[in-house]
Amino acid sequence: MTLAIVLAAGSPAAGLPTRAGATLADRLADQWRRAGAGQVRHAADLAELAALADAATGPVIVSGADLVAHTAVLRHLATSPVGPTVALVLTDPPAPGGAVVREERGQVVAAGVDGQLEGGATGVFGGALRVGVNDLPALAAAARAAAAGGSPAGTAPGPAVDRLFAGLTALGTLTFAHRVRLLVAHRVADPAGLAAAEAALAAVDEDKAELRLSVKEKDDFFTTYFVSTWSPYVTKASARLKLTPTGVTAISVLFAVAAAVLFGVGGRPALVTGAVLLYLGFMLDCVDGQLARYTRHFSAWGGWLDTMADRAKEYVVYAGLGYGATAAGYRYGWALAVAAMTLQTVRHMTDTWYGVLHDEAARRPRTADAGGGGIGDKLNAASTRVQADTGSLSYWLKRTVVFPIGERWALIALTVALFDPLVSLVAVLTWGVLAFAYTGALRTLRARWMRVPVLDTVDATLHRDDGPLAARFPALRPVGPLTLAVIGALGPGALLVAGLLRAGGDGDPAGLRWAVPAALLVLLVAGLGAGAAHNGPLDWLVPAALRAGEYLFAVAVGVVAGVPAWVVFGYVFVLTLHHYDLTARLEKRQAAPPLHPWTLGWEGRSVLLAIAAIVGFAAVVMATLGAYLFMVFVGSVVLAWVVLPARARRAAGVPARGGVRQPG
Repeated sequence: MTLAIVLAAGSPAAGLPTRAGATLADRLADQWRRAGAGQVRHAADLAELAALADAATGPVIVSGADLVAHTAVLRHLATSPVGPTVALVLTDPPAPGGAVVREERGQVVAAGVDGQLEGGATGVFGGALRVGVNDLPALAAAARAAAAGGSPAGTAPGPAVDRLFAGLTALGTLTFAHRVRLLVAHRVADPAGLAAAEAALAAVDEDKAELRLSVKEKDDFFTTYFVSTWSPYVTKASARLKLTPTGVTAISVLFAVAAAVLFGVGGRPALVTGAVLLYLGFMLDCVDGQLARYTRHFSAWGGWLDTMADRAKEYVVYAGLGYGATAAGYRYGWALAVAAMTLQTVRHMTDTWYGVLHDEAARRPRTADAGGGGIGDKLNAASTRVQADTGSLSYWLKRTVVFPIGERWALIALTVALFDPLVSLVAVLTWGVLAFAYTGALRTLRARWMRVPVLDTVDATLHRDDGPLAARFPALRPVGPLTLAVIGALGPGALLVAGLLRAGGDGDPAGLRWAVPAALLVLLVAGLGAGAAHNGPLDWLVPAALRAGEYLFAVAVGVVAGVPAWVVFGYVFVLTLHHYDLTARLEKRQAAPPLHPWTLGWEGRSVLLAIAAIVGFAAVVMATLGAYLFMVFVGSVVLAWVVLPARARRAAGVPARGGVRQPG
């Protein structure tokens, strides 16, 4: 249960009468109840607030008594999915004694008095914050320190809620910024300010604003101009029909599967119809997130499901294209589908870990002696300028060239409708390779400039997907885990190229069966980095390199051992589900999958495939291993999201609740 605390100390506006006759403090308390707080308390001072925080067992909302805002603003803050601790940040001019903030990538990295923040202020504290359960001890400590007269450097006497927030930030609490858009929120100090703020509130249609807010503020070009211009109407209709975001996701999956089937059937009518269904499926993929934001239905389960469904839909479409191209007489239709899936997965691994790197860099700003800026510094500054120039040609080029999901689905729909599945797969691969090269080069330069280790902040063994064999390998520390992972991928890559050359000529790839053990030994070199520290500036690339090595080895075994292409695709598809499960849990701050040790690790799976290729049962073993991994994946999903939460609720005596989701 969420506790909301209205802190009146240091706020002369608390007793001001509102238009409805209640005092501002009392109206805020009522708004917090309507925003979803299970209990609302008034605190006379910081000492009382500290005692309430000590006794709280759920999230705590703290607000000053001088805040005038739409109830929707308070509800958005209370239900924000970006993190456990979130602060309201406004663009108003700084008030005397009020706290200003500096944020990077949505995280508050500093708070204090205007003009005294290193790097300058990017906004002002809005007088309200939600504190997660794990941060409650820090909240109580900051309240007691502020009550005793202690304050962090750069703060001055002012409203108690501002001093509290500055103290909480100084303790290193990870706090995310919640900005107000379209709606109204202001802090007031006198009757004139209150009257102006109430007039601004009355001028805004709250429901219409919330519907517009359901659309992401910054999205990709195709999504912005070809989907989000009309998808809010579908979102509104879905809400009226009582559809859940998860239900909309399920419908979008059905559309994608139907499109994939039509791509496999072939023929111009089927291809055009499939393209239309693909577009509508992508629109629904946007609607599920918009509906979640509009109805404020968020959960870790929903965020995980959104990530997994997006990738599963895309790869099912690749399967349809691969089958359709093969059925039309093109020899390498399935091979292109496997290549597209592998490329996209490796790209997403780099995207995930580069995002984690950026978040770590924001939390741990570089010191003055951390090295010269050079080209990395210039690239970082240029990127910041382009991102700030919203709507400009350079802004849209930067967002489009990286080949985001909207552009991928648009390209597939357009090329398959005008041409055929083969052209569609070639187009996806071509743009994907160029985008990977572009983003990889720039991110590498920027990461070397930031010099922030990232894999030493998480369970590296888990996200490397190491199994029991890698855990027993000696650590070759002087070389570094990234170098070893890249070397490991070269062996399978060489075997795959040799096998494809033989298959394309008059040779027999089966004659390369003797090379499978050699490729395996090279791949296992990557395991020598398992025990080494992953704290290099580029070690965020290690998971992607390991994924590339394992996928290349599986495909190479398939080519050399004559495994049917659709079996190879299915096996790699199951691997991608497993690996996306790991990254989705990282992004949603979830624990490891319950059955993760049963997945054998990348090296264990590769050893089994190598043995199968040598003895001549590669197809059977690959299909069996894929089915086994899929069952383990499903078992982990059921345990993690159904069985274990139900047990926890029974143990705590909490009744079951319906599932909700995070926005996509």
